[in-house]
Amino acid sequence: MRGTVLLFVFALTLLLGCSSEPSQATSVDGWAELFDGKTLKGWKRLNGSAEFTIEDGVIVGRTKRNTPNTFLATEQNYGDFILEYEFHVDPYINSGVQIRSQSNSYQDGNVYGYQIEIDPSDRGWTAGIYDQSRRGWLYPGGLNPNAAKAFKQNEWNKVVVEAIGSEIRTFLNDQPIAHLVDNMTPKGFIALQVHSVDRAELVGREIKWRNLRIKTSNLERRAGEVPYVVNLVPNNLSDAEKKMGWISLFDGNTDQWRGAHREGFPTDGWKTQNGELQVVESGGAEAQNGGDIVTRDEFDAFEFQVDFKLKKGANSGIKYFVTEGYGMKEGSAIGPEFQLLDNENHPDAKAGIAGNRTLASLYDLIKAEIADDRSVNQPGEWNHARIVARPNKTVEHWINGVKVVSYTRGSADFRKLVKGSKYKDWKAFGEAAQGHILLQDHGNAVSFRSIKVRHLTS
Repeated sequence: MRGTVLLFVFALTLLLGCSSEPSQATSVDGWAELFDGKTLKGWKRLNGSAEFTIEDGVIVGRTKRNTPNTFLATEQNYGDFILEYEFHVDPYINSGVQIRSQSNSYQDGNVYGYQIEIDPSDRGWTAGIYDQSRRGWLYPGGLNPNAAKAFKQNEWNKVVVEAIGSEIRTFLNDQPIAHLVDNMTPKGFIALQVHSVDRAELVGREIKWRNLRIKTSNLERRAGEVPYVVNLVPNNLSDAEKKMGWISLFDGNTDQWRGAHREGFPTDGWKTQNGELQVVESGGAEAQNGGDIVTRDEFDAFEFQVDFKLKKGANSGIKYFVTEGYGMKEGSAIGPEFQLLDNENHPDAKAGIAGNRTLASLYDLIKAEIADDRSVNQPGEWNHARIVARPNKTVEHWINGVKVVSYTRGSADFRKLVKGSKYKDWKAFGEAAQGHILLQDHGNAVSFRSIKVRHLTS
């Protein structure tokens, strides 16, 4: 009887150990091989029916028509880790590697979670971070101009992924590519993707992986910084952002804001609730309720970002280089505007010239070139706005990580646009050396959060 009990305890210990520790053999320096070069032991296929084979010590995935994305997933789940792998991809397909991913009732068994992109196209977003079957792009490669340069076409490429706490960082051929702060999924499996294809000429294309290994203890962050950190934790300022000079303009209070043309913050028309700065619905009149609010500080060259959520049919905006001049004492202050609008349900989207009053446009001047409407979330969901105003007077509008407007303040082209707009009578419109940043009360319900700014010197 005693021997039976001991055997049960031993078996239970093994079972519990398998649920919390990597099953692969671990080397002296803490690295564990995820692939033994001979078998797919420790892996399972999910989602689709594309085939994975082993050839010359390499995992080979081949595209197959009329099947959804296929994943080769580890049976083991991982939380904090450093992952290394090499890949070789056919230039006519894309792929990716899932991390902290899952497959359960949330997506009817489909794989979802963070994906480290493999993108051999001219776009060059390899090692950007995508949220498979959930939120879409989290860190598009376009946020880092080095991403496309780091990729080697028709060669083996090496990726390093750091997933430590709420931070995920990626490196491609030793170049830092992405830095994401997010706490949605702290643990899950790792999976290799063979993407679905719908054309005969794409059938049988190959994506290969080798030298897959992982480290789960004594994790040390690599050196190297990216030009931009995506932080999806509401109203949070990470250490990396602080180091880059970012400051928070909203942490639940309105101390850094005041009403336009006023000394204090509006007593009505605005409220703070659930970690959000909200415009109260008042029927759509511009600056007739609480009125616009502006930063107490002024900015010359800066980078600004904010999450915003529009009610259906809402109109609002973010203005910058606002001086409160022009002899105005009330109403909306004047400055270039990043348009916030429900394009589908507000008539202003069809006003102006050639769509220059649509979402993310330089209002009444330049239309935002949003290539794919799926990259913009619907009313009631959060979107992310970013404005970059550089010392050389170039300005960029970004929506959800993609640049959609670029222009130069004071240039001949800019002044020509102003002459043909509603701003033609405002002297030197948009050319102030510095000014406030403004959030607009246009009478529609809008919520803001994660409001941040930093000064730029180059």
